[in-house]
Amino acid sequence: MLTYIVKRFVTMILTLWIIVTLTFFLMHAVPGSPFNQERGTNETVQANLKSHYHLDEPLLTQYAIYLKSIVTFDFGPSIKQPTATVNDLLGRGFPISLELGLWTILVAVISGILLGVLAALKHNGIIDYMAMTIAVLGISIPNFILATQLIETFAVRLNILPVATWSSPKHMILPIIALATGPMAIIARLTRSSMLEVLTQDYIKMARAKGLSPAKIIFKHALKNALMPVVTILGTLLAGILTGTFVLEKIFAIPGMGKYFVESINTRDYPVIMGTTVFYSAFLIVMLFLVDLAYGLLDPRIKLHKKEGK
Repeated sequence: MLTYIVKRFVTMILTLWIIVTLTFFLMHAVPGSPFNQERGTNETVQANLKSHYHLDEPLLTQYAIYLKSIVTFDFGPSIKQPTATVNDLLGRGFPISLELGLWTILVAVISGILLGVLAALKHNGIIDYMAMTIAVLGISIPNFILATQLIETFAVRLNILPVATWSSPKHMILPIIALATGPMAIIARLTRSSMLEVLTQDYIKMARAKGLSPAKIIFKHALKNALMPVVTILGTLLAGILTGTFVLEKIFAIPGMGKYFVESINTRDYPVIMGTTVFYSAFLIVMLFLVDLAYGLLDPRIKLHKKEGK
């Protein structure tokens, strides 16, 4: 186990370094400057601004400075918000984005598993067809399209749910539904197919022959093994949810990291763009590592280390 963790840690550091390097050089490869949109400033003022943010330094020197800032966990000041640092913006926005993401994954996992189990138990029945229809629609409709329809229906026409900000549980309902529908559909389809396969296994037949109750067979014996594919994709789904919040936060005016990230792209705020990218990349890499560990713990047949003599 320790050997596996060390190897994965080295791989995680290498992956993060590649992401940092690509993000840095791709951002600086785009023509223009963060100060091109500043009106009323002469060339001297722009030169002083570039000097203050080290943008007049050679590219490799800027790269070395940025690597040092990442190692010290200091992403520097925001160019467009001089009174705030990137760390300040992350401290304000990330807890809101994380809360939205956690609620979304919780709703998606519970509803997706429930829908998939019901569809498998009622195979080729009306519940199965209805569940798979919902799943197909959930996969097919982009979340930003669903978000606008939810706003139009429940906030504008019916006026029963509020939109904008993140100040009460009612404000959370529409964003969570819009963001959770796609992952819920994927989980439902995976759970259904996996459950159908597990229910035909010999140990399930043996459990039935012993006279165990259907509920005990499903929840104690079948569901645990059927959820293995779901656990496998949780890391990918979490990545999709956390990055998908950027667009929906803009649509629902949620003051999360999406707001700062989209604004930083429009204004070419290099520190915010790169700081947000590095922070989210590190967070998602760690989440994928934890999912791998959970996968090995759930299935004893999977070993995270080499056996002796191999």
